[in-house]
Amino acid sequence: MSDGPPAAPSPIDALIQRCLAGDQDAWGEIVRLHWRKVFNVAYKFTGKHDEAEDLTQDVFVKIFRSLHTFDQRANFQTWLISVSRNLCIDHYRSVRKERETIDRGVDPNELTPVSSTTSPFAALEQRDRVVLLRQALEELAPTLRTAVMLRDIQELSYQEIAERLDLPEGTVKSRINRGRTELARQIQRLRDQHDRVAASRPGGPGATGGPRQTGVTG
Repeated sequence: MSDGPPAAPSPIDALIQRCLAGDQDAWGEIVRLHWRKVFNVAYKFTGKHDEAEDLTQDVFVKIFRSLHTFDQRANFQTWLISVSRNLCIDHYRSVRKERETIDRGVDPNELTPVSSTTSPFAALEQRDRVVLLRQALEELAPTLRTAVMLRDIQELSYQEIAERLDLPEGTVKSRINRGRTELARQIQRLRDQHDRVAASRPGGPGATGGPRQTGVTG
């Protein structure tokens, strides 16, 4: 007794097979069918619509690259959500670490004018930090410096920066991330350099000081 013809693949399995065979239309259909589900996961991690859209695009790029690893005996939607959640968690951890790094290296208050009520000593200290920040920015490659300044100083959105620079948003985000990391590294390097110079000067940390006037004449 014949078992009959094999069962036809499910619609999603057929799409996956077509996609793995290089059919871009099939991949476009997979994205269309599942965009909202992945976006909802991304939004829970970002809380911002534009950032969730950017993250969703990144997630789909990574899903596309790992599509060949999907076991078609499993449920595709369950796998998709699981992969999306893991990628969003990785992104969240990366962004948090990056923000902690940049926060340690750059105080946003350094970019604001010194208040007229600030004490002279505090004003001088703040100006020193601004000079340090500007020096560190000058050490960045022009492409990274521009991206960081447009995002963190002028506070433009990724889309606005992409339009201004005529670049894909993914490239803009990559430059900003690299620029922030390099900026924090340069700030630390300059601080260490300034500390070494200060320590080597007379009266610097560890110095015993020069001769003191006692007021006693010979």
